[in-house]
Amino acid sequence: MGTESVVPKKAPLPTPKAIIHQKFGTKAVYKTEEVKESAQNVCPGLAIPQQGPSLFRCTLELPDVAVTSEVCKRKKDAEQSAAQIAIDKLGIKTGTNELTVKELCDELVTRVSYVFSDEFLPSPHPLTGHLRAALMRRGHLKGLVPASILAACDQKVNNLCKSINRKVETDHLLSIPLIMKAATLSGSVATDEGKLWIRKQNQYSPETIEAVNNGNPSTENICVQAIRIPCSLEKPVQPLSLNISSKEYYVDVIAEKLGVADASHVLLSRTIGKSSSEMRVYFSPLGLPLESDSTLEDLSYETETLNLRASYFSGQNIHGEAILATFGYTWKCTDLFHEDVTLGTYYRMLVGRLPDGGYKLSRDAVIAADLPTAFTTRTNWRGSYPRDLLSTFCRLHWLPEPEFSTTCVNDANQSPTKKQKIEDTANGGDVEANSKEGIMGGGATFKCGVKIVSTSHDVIMECLPGDCYKRQGDAVQSTSLKVLLWLNKYFKQLDLPIEKWSPSENNALGVRVYPKNFLKAFAICASIHTRVLSKDSVGLLNRVEELVEMNRHYNIVSPPKIEGLDSGVSPSNGSLVCISYDISLVREGEEDVKETLETCEEFEFEIGSGFVVPQIETCVTQMSAGQSAFFITELPHQLLVLSSAGGCAKSISSSSLKNCVSKYSINLLRVQEPLEDRMEQALFSPPLSKQRVEYAVKHINESCAATLVDFGCGSGALLDSLLDYPITLEKIVGVDISRKSLTRAAKVLHSKLSSVHGKDSPLSSIKSALLYDGSITTFDTRLYGFDIGTCLEVIEHMQEDEACAFGNIALSTFCPKILIVSTPNYEYNPILQKNSRDDEADEKNSSLPCKFRNHDHKFEWTRVQFNSWASDLASRHNYSVEFSGVGGIGDVEPGFASQIAVFRRKSQLPNLEDLAAQHYEVLYEWSKN
Repeated sequence: MGTESVVPKKAPLPTPKAIIHQKFGTKAVYKTEEVKESAQNVCPGLAIPQQGPSLFRCTLELPDVAVTSEVCKRKKDAEQSAAQIAIDKLGIKTGTNELTVKELCDELVTRVSYVFSDEFLPSPHPLTGHLRAALMRRGHLKGLVPASILAACDQKVNNLCKSINRKVETDHLLSIPLIMKAATLSGSVATDEGKLWIRKQNQYSPETIEAVNNGNPSTENICVQAIRIPCSLEKPVQPLSLNISSKEYYVDVIAEKLGVADASHVLLSRTIGKSSSEMRVYFSPLGLPLESDSTLEDLSYETETLNLRASYFSGQNIHGEAILATFGYTWKCTDLFHEDVTLGTYYRMLVGRLPDGGYKLSRDAVIAADLPTAFTTRTNWRGSYPRDLLSTFCRLHWLPEPEFSTTCVNDANQSPTKKQKIEDTANGGDVEANSKEGIMGGGATFKCGVKIVSTSHDVIMECLPGDCYKRQGDAVQSTSLKVLLWLNKYFKQLDLPIEKWSPSENNALGVRVYPKNFLKAFAICASIHTRVLSKDSVGLLNRVEELVEMNRHYNIVSPPKIEGLDSGVSPSNGSLVCISYDISLVREGEEDVKETLETCEEFEFEIGSGFVVPQIETCVTQMSAGQSAFFITELPHQLLVLSSAGGCAKSISSSSLKNCVSKYSINLLRVQEPLEDRMEQALFSPPLSKQRVEYAVKHINESCAATLVDFGCGSGALLDSLLDYPITLEKIVGVDISRKSLTRAAKVLHSKLSSVHGKDSPLSSIKSALLYDGSITTFDTRLYGFDIGTCLEVIEHMQEDEACAFGNIALSTFCPKILIVSTPNYEYNPILQKNSRDDEADEKNSSLPCKFRNHDHKFEWTRVQFNSWASDLASRHNYSVEFSGVGGIGDVEPGFASQIAVFRRKSQLPNLEDLAAQHYEVLYEWSKN
């Protein structure tokens, strides 16, 4: 990767009030009055006059004119309206871009003069803290302020310099000669010959000095932790202590640490992080001009001096050695604001700039948390939403906001009917809550696309997935997550070949990348993370495993060791679990000697959504509530280790990490059933799951079925429940694509089937049981011609085309005598979700389209859609079909909660043509002796 300059971000235009303040300062006086409006004026049909909402009108008084605004709904809007009217009336130019270079230079001269005036010093502006600190110095430095301070701490000076020369946005050094020249031309400000200092030409008045002295800051000496960032990537960042006495100017101390003559050689970056932050990069580039009359042509320095790491954080070109520190004088405060910046802070900032970093940091679980693979319901998602994460990622890399567009699609023929641009909303990207466009009736669904562009509006990447969603907000969030997942893969595999950047047609992410634009936009950050994640990186790890599959896996050294009694309350897919955990650094063979990296007393996540690293989820699914466990893994990559180590990061070295592993200690505090089950249990007794089992048992016994296959058996819930009822079955079979679920099913079935039962036991008829690992859309001869087949609450977890494929294969090749298929009735969701709400926020959203019952559902059909699907299948494959259900009443709106289709074969079992079609793997087999 090359060392390209950071691209500037276009500065926003000043508001009308800001323009008036720049021109008139405190001489502009705003007077706002409240105006009451009768509601009858708004709605004449009302018989009785009622008081309407409050409105506001503002009068702006200037030295030579006064104007009055229009009536507005908010005070601030009225003030802005008055300011705009004054601008139009006085003919004031509304932006620095409209001024000529000469006019801009004149404005800069005026501003520099004002900063060193008696009027400015007592003001609450943050720059006055530097002026006061300079006046407290002794000797020849008294009153001298570095020119770079004006550029960094005064927004107006900075904006004027950027308007004169746009390159100032990425290179602060270019503002220095502009400020020095303005100081020379001001007449009231003096420069120090041969130095980049500025001071007031004449002394401040005694009254001004007295006012400043009365507000002197505290006399406490301080010691602040900072970070030294070497220019060379071969050298590690190091902690640094800055000891500052009450009589010192803190920039002098930083200059000493940088090894330069004085503070005039020190430049400051823009603030890093939040707008209220005072974290900055302090640096002193080689070739810094020392003459006050230096021109832009004098500013030449080698590109080899570019400090990539410091530039990456600040979004500006930083040259030479740098110090990352948090200092500053804030508004209306005379004391020096300061905070420690540790190695842990530095590495957490690096993590935060990764695509999944904001999610990890917002959950405060850097090692344990993982970016989920699917967007789940609002109640179960933890941390920032995907859209917010993507927007933050773009801002941190100095890119424009992502460009979203949604398409409304008719469910009948999937034809687009509307396309609209998504605007930012105040509630974190929940678009449909604030837009009438986001609420569509009937069977309409939404698709969403997104573009990431550079500052020059070149397309870097775009995502156009084919997935449809019932809610516009879900479409936006899910598309954002797909982009984040792709970016995550790239940032964790920076050597990923370009030919693998764009997915094939069948890739669900649907991301298209423009390599040239992409590499240009992420040149610096790719260089940084290549070094950070490299095996040779500053010797901090003696081994870092290959980062594959988005770095979601690191090898388990020892299997989980579970302690405590089995409470019988175990999590399943979709369960909401709460754990406490401790992740420690230990040396192999010395597990009792550990260094804690990360700990959490209560951490809640949903099983099956990818909220945590796989090792934790695998362990938790083997536990029951109240149990504890621990297991050992290889170390996560060094960025996560160092960011979690915090203040201990400085003690981590290649020697201290030799033969080290990670130890995870976990306590399973509580388990909540999946949201779908909780909703059903809140309304139905017995629960719908039990009602579905009883429905199946009825048809088994009525048909005297001897063989049963459960398509999509999962963890064996149906097979397990069937064994609690008197049934005619002799052989039961389950098939599923998830080996993890089948392993749980085998454990449950084996426990029951291996027990000793009397002749009256429900299990007395069962002679054999098998579990197969395979897809129910693939035919296997061993499941041909069973008496009864069940597929309960399964098809909605498949794509709709896969559900159709299963129906065709089941009735044309598996050919069961009876097939029972159940699926949620989407029309019943409002009743379920209304009964599951327990807070006001959900109640306010009761009019919005209902969510699916489970985040893993790919669709949920209405009664008409389900009947159409089943009737078509039956007619094509010589089956009859009857419709029923459980939960609710069939002929009362909105029908059954779970709708059921029972297919019955009308003809004799057809001859089997392919006897060799055995594609399933036997995972568990039991036979009665």
